[in-house]
Amino acid sequence: MYLSLSDRPATSTGAEPRRSGGRVSRTVVTLGIVSLLTDISSESVAAILPLYLTAVVGLSPVAYGLIDGLYQGVSSLVRIAAGWAADRTDRPQPVALAGYAMSAVARLGLIFAGGFGTISAAISLDRVGKGVRTAPRDAMIAASSDPAHLGRSFGVHRALDTIGATLGPLLAFVILWRIADGYDTVLVVSLGFAVLGVATMAFFVPFRTGAVRRVVSGRAARPKVPWRAALTPGLLRLTGVSGVLALLTVGDGFVYLALLETGGFAAQWFPVLYVGTNLAYLALAVPMGRLADRVGRVRVLVLGHLPLAAAYLCAATGSGALWTTCAAVLLLGVFYAATDGTLAAVAGQLVPETVRASGIATAQTAVALARLVAATGFGLLWYAVGPRVAMLAVCAVLVTAIPAGLAVLRRAAR
Repeated sequence: MYLSLSDRPATSTGAEPRRSGGRVSRTVVTLGIVSLLTDISSESVAAILPLYLTAVVGLSPVAYGLIDGLYQGVSSLVRIAAGWAADRTDRPQPVALAGYAMSAVARLGLIFAGGFGTISAAISLDRVGKGVRTAPRDAMIAASSDPAHLGRSFGVHRALDTIGATLGPLLAFVILWRIADGYDTVLVVSLGFAVLGVATMAFFVPFRTGAVRRVVSGRAARPKVPWRAALTPGLLRLTGVSGVLALLTVGDGFVYLALLETGGFAAQWFPVLYVGTNLAYLALAVPMGRLADRVGRVRVLVLGHLPLAAAYLCAATGSGALWTTCAAVLLLGVFYAATDGTLAAVAGQLVPETVRASGIATAQTAVALARLVAATGFGLLWYAVGPRVAMLAVCAVLVTAIPAGLAVLRRAAR
C-alpha cells in the first residue's frame, strides 16, 4: 500500500506537515533564512564582479560575457542529476546541503584567485553548487506548502532570499567606500556569510519532504523514480518556452554596464544598482506570488518578461538621465519578482509529486543553459554593434516572443 509521510508524526521522519489556510511553513521560512545568508555572500561578490573584471582586471566585453555565461549557466550541468537524487532518496536536504557547501568552498577559492582561469574555475564551482541545491530546495518548499498558496510560499522564500541579495551589494559598496581597493575584504566577509548559511541548512532544515513512499512489510522502501516520469507534456512546453525567453535574458551586469556607458552615474555607485533591483524584488516578491495564485501562474510568468524588455529599452535609449537609470533598475526587480519563484511553482504543479524535484530541475536547467548562451552571445553582439543597438535588438525579439510563449503555455496550464 501507499502512505504519505505527512500523515505520520513529524518526529518520526524529520519532515514538517504541510500547512493549510495560507500559512507559510517553518521549513519555508528556514530555507529563506539560508538563502538570505547565502545571497549576502554571493551577491556581495556579484556586485563588484562586472566592474572589477572590466575596469580593474581589464577584460574585454567578450571575456566578461564568457565569465557571465559561466555564472548564469554552468549550474545546468548538475541540476537534473541533483533533482533526481533528491527524488530517489526522498532526502533533498543533504543534496541541497552539499550544494551550499560547494559554494562556500568556491568563496574560499575566490580569495586566492588572481587571473581569468582561476576566477572562472571558482565561479564555475560556485554555480555548480547553486545547481545542486536549487531544485531540492524548491522541492522542499513545494512539499511543505498548501498547493492553493504555493505562489505565496515561493514569494515569501524569494523575499527573504532578496533581503540577502540586497544586503550583499550594499555591504560591498560600504566596504569599497571605506577601504580603497578593498576587494579582498569583500571576499573574506562573503566567505563568512556562506559558512553561516551552510550551518543553518545543516542543523535546522528537516531531512525529508514527506513525499509518498511505498511501504513493504511495515518498512518504507526507497521509490524507484525514473527521470522520464517528469517529462509530462505540460513540463515540456514550459521548458521550451522558458528556454526561448531565457535566450533573450541578458545578465543584469550588461544592463548596468550599458547604463554606465551613457554616463547616468559614477562608477563607484555600480554596486548600488544591484541594491535598487533587489529592493524592488523584495517589495514585490510576495505580492507577485499572491497575484500568480489569483490570476494564473503561467500568465504572470510570461508577462513578467515585459518589464525586462522595458529595462532593455531604458538602457538603450537613456542619455545619462538619472530617471532612466532608476527605471531600468526597478524594472529588473519587477521582472525577477514575477518570474523567479513562479517558474518553480508552475513546474512543480506539472509533474507527479514523486518527481517534483526532477521536474523543477528540468525547467531550471533549460533556463540556465539558455542564459549561458545569452550572456556569451550578447557579449559578442555588444562587441560587434555596440551596447545601444544590441539592447534594442534583444528588446524587439523579446517583445515578439512573449505573446507566442503565452499562447503555448496556456494549453499547458489547462
